[in-house]
Amino acid sequence: MDLLKRVIKKSLIIILPVAAASAFFEWKRLPIGIIIGGLFGIFILRGAVKSAEGLVKAESTMVSAAFGSLTRALILFVAIFVLIWAKIINVIGMLFGFTLVFFLILYEGKKERGKD
Repeated sequence: MDLLKRVIKKSLIIILPVAAASAFFEWKRLPIGIIIGGLFGIFILRGAVKSAEGLVKAESTMVSAAFGSLTRALILFVAIFVLIWAKIINVIGMLFGFTLVFFLILYEGKKERGKD
């Protein structure tokens, strides 16, 4: 859970200035796309951490973990579809925000593994 908190904290520190800087390129949808992509990345990470903790602690079964993962994936798919269909976000910005969070997950995971 400590890794999750570090990734969330660093994501906010990085994504908000990047979104502000992107407003100089396309001020309408690019910044919100970056922020939404980052939030989706954090949402996915948080769900993965909760699923892994539930399986390790044997609080849930494989069926409930799979159901939770599928439910999160469906919610994410619907949210992305609605945001793109309504032309609220820029797809490239969303992918960029998601990629930033993904790289932070890799970076923090490498740091965590180096502690062993």
